[in-house]
Amino acid sequence: MLSRILVPMDDSEPAGNALAYALENFPDAEVTVLHVVGVPSMLMGQAAGLALEDDLDDAARERAEPVFERVRKRAADHDREVDTVVGVGHPARNILDRADNYDTVVLGSHGADWNRASHRFLVGNVAGTVVRRASVPVTIVR
Repeated sequence: MLSRILVPMDDSEPAGNALAYALENFPDAEVTVLHVVGVPSMLMGQAAGLALEDDLDDAARERAEPVFERVRKRAADHDREVDTVVGVGHPARNILDRADNYDTVVLGSHGADWNRASHRFLVGNVAGTVVRRASVPVTIVR
């Protein structure tokens, strides 16, 4: 029986589908949503912006809040509550660093999207990296 589930989220539809999957299929499990900010970019935009903040934790939480608002709404639609946690830096690394504390990871997949090609080049395919390296089972949701 799965009692602790990690659901990494960005603002994509597949990530929202992963959260819905976790909430619907594991009604008794504790669900934690991870949102990672400060993702590397071509010009280091997010990462550089965070580095200039006086309080990194507050700045990261503020940038994650729009995603967490959608998360709380979706959880309420399922009569559930979820925990939220903010990571800073590379998404796959953040997920893998936390995975050992959970029974499974439920992650959205981003299929082929040429608009995200430059992001994938720099950040890599997060879902693929997590599947290959996670120490716990991983479910990919489209």
